[in-house]
Amino acid sequence: MARQPLRLGMVGGGEGAFIGAVHRIAAAIDGEWRMTAGAFSTDAGRNARTGEALGLDPARVYATFEELVEGERALPPEERVDAIAIVTPNHLHAPVAIAALDAGFHVLCEKPMAMSVAEAEAIERAAKASGRLFALAFTYAGYPLVEEARTRVARGDFGAIRLVQAEYLQGWLSRPIDRDGNKQAEWRTDPARAGIGGCLGDIGTHAFQLAEHVSGLRTQAVCAELTTHVPGRQLDDDVSALLRFESGARGVLKASQVAAGEENGLKLRVYGELGGLEWSQMEPNTLTLRWLDRPAEIVRTGGPGLDPRTVGLTRTPAGHPEGYLEAFANIYRAFAAAVRRGGPASGIVPGTEGWFPGLADGLRTMRFVETVAANAASDVKWTVFGSE
Repeated sequence: MARQPLRLGMVGGGEGAFIGAVHRIAAAIDGEWRMTAGAFSTDAGRNARTGEALGLDPARVYATFEELVEGERALPPEERVDAIAIVTPNHLHAPVAIAALDAGFHVLCEKPMAMSVAEAEAIERAAKASGRLFALAFTYAGYPLVEEARTRVARGDFGAIRLVQAEYLQGWLSRPIDRDGNKQAEWRTDPARAGIGGCLGDIGTHAFQLAEHVSGLRTQAVCAELTTHVPGRQLDDDVSALLRFESGARGVLKASQVAAGEENGLKLRVYGELGGLEWSQMEPNTLTLRWLDRPAEIVRTGGPGLDPRTVGLTRTPAGHPEGYLEAFANIYRAFAAAVRRGGPASGIVPGTEGWFPGLADGLRTMRFVETVAANAASDVKWTVFGSE
């Protein structure tokens, strides 16, 4: 008998939303998931139209996430959803995730993990109590050459790491579109729905997760500044942070959503005693390696000399571009494999087969948000990173 796709439910991501459609495309690429149920919008008409457009049974298009969780739990195991994807504004991440986990469903959630460290820890407790999986949409970790970069750092190609520079520049919030009816901008600049960090929580967390993931280093302390450039905006739209790592290495993190003209400029540079690397999300199929004693090298997705793990994440022949959707699909594929194994991905760490961003990444990034916010609001030069 042919293996059947896993069944996926979704909260949020209705008609007119951006990231919900991205999740659905990524989940479908490998045929591992089939969209089966959802509570896509609190607007009844938009909710119904989304379900119809996706070809869902109207009985499984629910008015609220509570109805989704209860309705699916009441179905026979062979019919109910296997996992629930959460693609809502941040303030709903924790309540939806905890309800889904408590009901026995696996969860894949948009980042940041929650509104606070306390909420993130509550999600962690729910996941451990339920024995269900919790994945986070740190999509950039799914790129093949990000894995190649992480592998080369971990095996010591560059010697001891000294410097880490992470940068994420966007320009879409350079004008006050959050006050002009742009729904994506509106909730991201509202503390009640986004949390204590605007740009910090939205894209600063991506830069931080990538920096720690690739370098293999853990941040010890931060010295940061949060700035709001657009008058009247309630949350930061620009972040600058110095990082001290436990190893003695130093880092710089820059994230901005008011870098006018920038699109999605996520870049990472890591330097050790012997050389370093550079990767850019807008040119994701190229990894540049620079050396102290020999010419620079260019490594390409699908090209020669790649680690087997990188090859396993690559989907197209060399020279055929692949990008964001495929990287996201790598996370959904790894998540599906763990669900099929029947339980938590215990012992899975970066670099091992089947890894995907999860609880550890979520807790680290939430502690980063709170530590940066506390430091920026104080006169203290350095704030020690939040305890585990």
